[in-house]
Amino acid sequence: MVCFSKDVDILKYEPVLFGELHLPWQVLASGTGGTLSGTTFTANDADFVSAQVSAGQVIYLQSTDVLLDGAYEIVSVVSATQLNVSVIKADSEDDAVAPPSATDISYRISTFEPQANEAGLALTEYFSIKPGDPTSEIDLEDVLNADVLKRTSVFAVVSSVYAMLASRAADENFWKKSLYYKRLFQKARERCRLSIDIDGDGVAEVTKVGSSVRLARD
Repeated sequence: MVCFSKDVDILKYEPVLFGELHLPWQVLASGTGGTLSGTTFTANDADFVSAQVSAGQVIYLQSTDVLLDGAYEIVSVVSATQLNVSVIKADSEDDAVAPPSATDISYRISTFEPQANEAGLALTEYFSIKPGDPTSEIDLEDVLNADVLKRTSVFAVVSSVYAMLASRAADENFWKKSLYYKRLFQKARERCRLSIDIDGDGVAEVTKVGSSVRLARD
């Protein structure tokens, strides 16, 4: 897969996409009877490993008393039945922040990785990089700062998801959201400057500029 963004990056912009607007066919795991103590979420009926749950994904938690009700970042998979979770963090390197402790929790882990992969392929095609452009001499590993594509990927994913929701619900607000994020995507892509290491010496010899997708010698 070619993913420049994770579900948690989308959570920072549109938490509702992991709540009532989640995609049911992209749910990796769900259940009831979970417990949350500190940053440790336990669900004895789960198999998070087999479900391919991973850090950077998002879990939606709701207790029966609704004192706990929201989406949280998955920091790590401890075991088949345990996860480390956190209130969304400003920086991925920050320590996990514990949500409110609770018992009898319903949980759901849904993902937008398929859409992120499509966005990743489209971006590498746009910048003439493998795998999006199989004829290119530049591999993704040659890009020294691929992280600059994260926000661009997020906007592309959110725009495509709202377009999908709009086509199913005929909701004008969904179309407006889709177009809004499409404009953000286009502007973010134009601002991208990818540093390319052609000869593998760790120093960029070429820059690809999103506004014109041209090669510029440094």
